[in-house]
Amino acid sequence: MQVSLLISSGDGPEECRQAVAHVVARMAAEAEALGLEMNACFDGPKERPASVIVVLEGVGAEKLAAQWLGTVLWRQKSKLRPQHRRANWFVGVFALDQPAPDAVRIDPAEVRFSSFRAGGPGGQHQNTTDSAVRAEWRSIVAVSRDERSQHRNKAVALQRLQFLVDQRAAQSEADAKRRANLMHKELQRGAARRVFEGDTFVERRWEG
Repeated sequence: MQVSLLISSGDGPEECRQAVAHVVARMAAEAEALGLEMNACFDGPKERPASVIVVLEGVGAEKLAAQWLGTVLWRQKSKLRPQHRRANWFVGVFALDQPAPDAVRIDPAEVRFSSFRAGGPGGQHQNTTDSAVRAEWRSIVAVSRDERSQHRNKAVALQRLQFLVDQRAAQSEADAKRRANLMHKELQRGAARRVFEGDTFVERRWEG
């Protein structure tokens, strides 16, 4: 199962972009705990991206995605603007349609590959050699650690990289529609799907 999500700050300020980064980090931790593969494409610096495309892959990906869909509220006094009174920052998480295949074709010769030792869940089935592969193309990164051979992981990482590129190419129209939807949701202050607080992004309420 493969699920694509758009995590967007909409037209929100820099604090909303900080919240996007927090959401991505929290989602990555939850995906790792479930043994899912997660790859992301950032629009902007990782510390404060305007939006992020996330691709979750594996058994349970759809269930995890469903726990995030909707509006996420981050409560935190702004450290960027200490005098600002606002402390509620909203982020939208939306499902993305599957993109047209190979909208932008990657030349494998332009991809930078590196190997590393796989870690995380897996127990006795986890690879113990440096067979996992990281693929990078124009600041977009994808990894594969599922297969036992480095050659196969390289092929899978390239496939995931192509999917991320295709997804980004299809984002513009979908992003515009969802930003309008996000602006509407921001007016519904009690409609947050999940609520977090503070620098450590502690969850205070979850309506899952």
